[in-house]
Amino acid sequence: MYRKYILTSIALSLSGFAFSQTFMQGLGVNLVMQSLPGYSVNPVVGILYSPKFSFLEKDHSSLTVGLPLSFAYAGIYNTQAGIENNTTIGWMLDAPLMINYNYGAGSNKKVSGRFGFFAGFGYGYHSNPFTDNSGDDVAIGESGFGPVFNAGVRIARDRHHNFELRFSYMKAMDVSKSDIYSIGAIFNW
Repeated sequence: MYRKYILTSIALSLSGFAFSQTFMQGLGVNLVMQSLPGYSVNPVVGILYSPKFSFLEKDHSSLTVGLPLSFAYAGIYNTQAGIENNTTIGWMLDAPLMINYNYGAGSNKKVSGRFGFFAGFGYGYHSNPFTDNSGDDVAIGESGFGPVFNAGVRIARDRHHNFELRFSYMKAMDVSKSDIYSIGAIFNW
């Protein structure tokens, strides 16, 4: 019985030598724009925290798994005619799980280049609760899961710090079929 645990521990330890692994994180701002039929949704500026785990690191590239979380306080205006008190505010959350290919600056902590880029895909969750003021005051919202695509560039300050400019697109698979776009700026360390 103990032999299985010992062999598993040895295998996991050896895999650390076979694949380089690094934890990286960043903090920044994110501008999120979403479409919602029948509503005018203003762009929302939120705080973006981006933790990621880098694996399969090569000299100038890597693959990462990350969860760039955006939080914001959002307002939505109901554009339907004859509605009083059309504006509703609430918390917005954007949480995509991403797999990215990274090249150059920011791909790992060993790269000394000044410029890099990344692109990837994933699956995410987006929520922007609000009240439908059509007479029932029922809390509804744009909330759903869907595929996400992102890409961006990085400019290195040094081997361990870089500035990232990113763009992402999500197609919500809920009833609204909303499109969610975001543009973010992050300082990674």
